[in-house]
Amino acid sequence: MVSKSMAGLSYIERAHASNPLPHGQAGSRRFVCLFTLIFVLWMSASSTAWAQSDTKTIHLVALGDSLTAGYGLAPRDGFTAQLEAALTAKGHRVRVHNGGVSGDTSAGGLARLDWAVGHEAQAVIVELGANDMLRGLSPKVTEKNLRQIIEKLQARGLEVMLAGMLAAPNLGPSYGQAFNNLYPRLAKQYGLVFYPFFLDGVAGDPRLNLGDRIHPNRDGIAVIVENILPTVERLLARIAS
Repeated sequence: MVSKSMAGLSYIERAHASNPLPHGQAGSRRFVCLFTLIFVLWMSASSTAWAQSDTKTIHLVALGDSLTAGYGLAPRDGFTAQLEAALTAKGHRVRVHNGGVSGDTSAGGLARLDWAVGHEAQAVIVELGANDMLRGLSPKVTEKNLRQIIEKLQARGLEVMLAGMLAAPNLGPSYGQAFNNLYPRLAKQYGLVFYPFFLDGVAGDPRLNLGDRIHPNRDGIAVIVENILPTVERLLARIAS
């Protein structure tokens, strides 16, 4: 039978009134409950902050050959590392992933596209074709491969920037015209952010290239990054808009 003094109490309150805990045990239980509540709230806030931080970071992949891979350079001196540092210095929250493979052709880039550009990517710089040109491959083949790369990336909803290349003069005017014109044509057709010549300001300058006079050294990469930075920022602006 419930006494009048306990009639208005809840089930839990009556249970505690009937079987009061020792003072120390009750205090311990209250402490555990309070600690658990604080921990849950902290985890929730941390998870939310992490998710917001991660979603604000733009993931950019440089899909290319030795020029983006950083041939002959320390990892910190390569194109992707220097580009990420330059973008960060300008206030951008961005990760630039190195998707370059030395010696790769446009066909090689197409073959590895699905795994080279991960699910976290939001934008891609496509820098391919130099090795096609050096091997004397038909510009029609290069254009076909680049077209497929662009279409696959756009089908995934990714923003694409195309970095062009110029043919070596010794390949002749006919080859040079066919090769050089394929990049602006693709950029216009697919509405891409376009940088006409990846090696602008660096090609042919022995001070800015390794001993082979083909691949940029650390200072050469710094010049490339400085020149290409405004175009990359245009690419990032497309993601933010």
